[in-house]
Amino acid sequence: MRFCKLIFIVALLGLINKSYSQFANIKGVVYQKENGEPAIFTTVYLQGTTHGAVTDVNGYYSISKIPPGTYTLMISSFGNDTIKEIISVKANDIITKKLYLKKSAIQLKTVEVSAEQEAKRSETRVSVNTITPKEINQIPSIGGQPDLAQYLQVVPGVIFTGDQGGQLYIRGGTPVQNKVLLDGMIIYNPFHSIGLFSVFDADIIRNADVYTGGFGAQYGGRISSIMDITTRDGNKKRISGKVSASTFGANTLLEGPLGKNTDSSQGSSSFILSAKTSYLPTTSKYLYTYANPNGLPFSFDDFYGKTSFNANNGSKLNLFGFNFNDHVNYPSVADINWKSYGGGANFVLVPPNSPALVQGHFAYSSYAIQMTEALNQPEQSNISGFNMGFDFTYFFGRNQLEYGIETIGFRTNFEFYNPVNRLIQQQDNSTELGGYMRFKIISKNKKLVVEPGFRAQYYASLANFSPEPRLSAKYNLTDRLRLKFASGLYSQNLIASSTDRDVVNLFYGFLSGPDNLQQTLTEQNGSVKQITQDLQKAYHIVTGMEYDLFKHISVNLEAYYKGLTQIITMNPYKLYDDNGDNASIPDIQKKDFIVETGKAMGIDLVVKYEYKRFYFWTVYSLGYVTMWDGVQEFYPPYDRRNNVNLVSSYVFGKNLNWSVDARWNLGSGFPFTPTDGFYPQQTFTGGINTNYTTANEALGILYGPYDSHRLPYYHRLDMSVKRKFEFSEKTLLQITFSITNIYDRENIFYFDRITYQRVNQLPIIPSIAASLTF
Repeated sequence: MRFCKLIFIVALLGLINKSYSQFANIKGVVYQKENGEPAIFTTVYLQGTTHGAVTDVNGYYSISKIPPGTYTLMISSFGNDTIKEIISVKANDIITKKLYLKKSAIQLKTVEVSAEQEAKRSETRVSVNTITPKEINQIPSIGGQPDLAQYLQVVPGVIFTGDQGGQLYIRGGTPVQNKVLLDGMIIYNPFHSIGLFSVFDADIIRNADVYTGGFGAQYGGRISSIMDITTRDGNKKRISGKVSASTFGANTLLEGPLGKNTDSSQGSSSFILSAKTSYLPTTSKYLYTYANPNGLPFSFDDFYGKTSFNANNGSKLNLFGFNFNDHVNYPSVADINWKSYGGGANFVLVPPNSPALVQGHFAYSSYAIQMTEALNQPEQSNISGFNMGFDFTYFFGRNQLEYGIETIGFRTNFEFYNPVNRLIQQQDNSTELGGYMRFKIISKNKKLVVEPGFRAQYYASLANFSPEPRLSAKYNLTDRLRLKFASGLYSQNLIASSTDRDVVNLFYGFLSGPDNLQQTLTEQNGSVKQITQDLQKAYHIVTGMEYDLFKHISVNLEAYYKGLTQIITMNPYKLYDDNGDNASIPDIQKKDFIVETGKAMGIDLVVKYEYKRFYFWTVYSLGYVTMWDGVQEFYPPYDRRNNVNLVSSYVFGKNLNWSVDARWNLGSGFPFTPTDGFYPQQTFTGGINTNYTTANEALGILYGPYDSHRLPYYHRLDMSVKRKFEFSEKTLLQITFSITNIYDRENIFYFDRITYQRVNQLPIIPSIAASLTF
């Protein structure tokens, strides 16, 4: 068998080599001349031919299978001067061309080639939202600071618990089922307790791809979604930066070249440093006393640094590190704090005599959270580990082949008390190995785009192997109408500590696939299913269409179904210890963890209008999530039936130095289990020797019908106004005035069952900010 595989690989490489011997290849990197940053999603093409490519997040492009001859290499990009260069190629040539885009002094009305339109036709783009700083700045800057978290709240299929809590649910997936990558490094908690802010400074982000379902074989280890964020390298031409301050907090950005050599033709190096902090607990005592006389209890600090070393041919090495922390304290309700830190490296290798592209990464990250609730035991969770991977991409004209390997290792340490005050603990070490291969195939008439893939995921610590086929496709029915489809199998080891009996979850801990898991599950039809793997598993099916209704109006419609075939969760029914004395007790009453099944389905509709300086975006999501735990079917607490977002942005003024941004969000109420009453609960802390007549009792909770009630509708209007003052070509002052929750809607955030105290989301909060860019 191994010999046959070897023969197949040799034959395949031989065919590849033969096909390339008849043609030439032009590749390279496109940069912005102003600061040396890669120019992403820019079309590079040979004029008068069908040969072209769109640059990736590193600015890299590859045009392959070019017949010998003389051509005009061109780049036409909105807002930049057109680049034209005569180039002659012959068979077997592999030519590297580094190109620089220069901002145009004259704003062109039309662009010969649109990278966005080309991507719509040549990429499947199923359930993926690409976010750049331009999009983030079109959302109202709450607290005066644009942030990725504020933008994500309008992404179709994404549900946030509100202004406070910072939890992200994507098409029925919980936060632990969403994988967040920062330059290839795993980030375990990307959002602060005040849901207006993420840990990422918006000014360091180059690009963020958010996959809400049906993602390709290059990603593994999660069953719901992927958020892949790439940061900027830093200004390679000069020292520059930004200083901002608002009534919420402050942030500083500094970037520039390392050393005195700024001649990028000889290679370059650069750095970027970012720091931001929240002093809201202090300022709110004076400015927002009506919201909370003791001040708004949210504080955080975020630090990120990166250095980049770039070779002349486009190869580069990045080194980076971060430190994030968060603290929120509700007196007499809950005190929560978490800390996260890590660092790593990634590289891009452009071999001089090969049509291939090689990329790799290695990183370590750690996350620890602790929560103490009034009258309850403290809960804590720690996770730390590394991830390492290598990716190889080969280009064959319009088509390409990508494959890679990945290794992940992490350690979890967890302590939690379930609703009946039984202690659940786990310490574990886990290792995961993954390998994948995927193809991109475009038909000759460019009507059909197919991206089949396969991922092999092995969970070494559990001795479980998961084969995961993936497929996405697009059919360009006309130039304006495109049909698309995606599906795949997914698995993961990590599980969360949250319990569905909580009205709102504040604490989100991590642990790996547990040993103390029930062995059978009674399904809804009465049959008994054997549990053979300690993994969470799901499958995705997504279908949809893209329609360019008019020149400036586009429509994107997707329907999805996620089959949650095995979800592992904390056991809310545990009453007994799992020992020999309780051997006859059913698993569901003694195991720490149980298995659930479920389904998530819905429709996401996006209508965008963008013309000149006006932007309007309508998003509607219809979602339906149900779970079965072997006892009953229920709606999980993140099941939101309807979610609407209306977003607009308008730039105006003589010098286009004014802008107004607005967002309105409406969401139907989340389900929750009501509290019917309380009773004195004897915990028998002394075991059989406990004197129940004198021992202190805990406060037990009598729950009502499971998830039988719904919270009120959530809705909120936010708006911001920005004014720019340009002092010189490189010095800019921006003043931002914003209002959160303009009509002061009382939206519920948290309800403590023990103290019976309700905490609302943020009331009307005006803020002002100033930022100086130099």
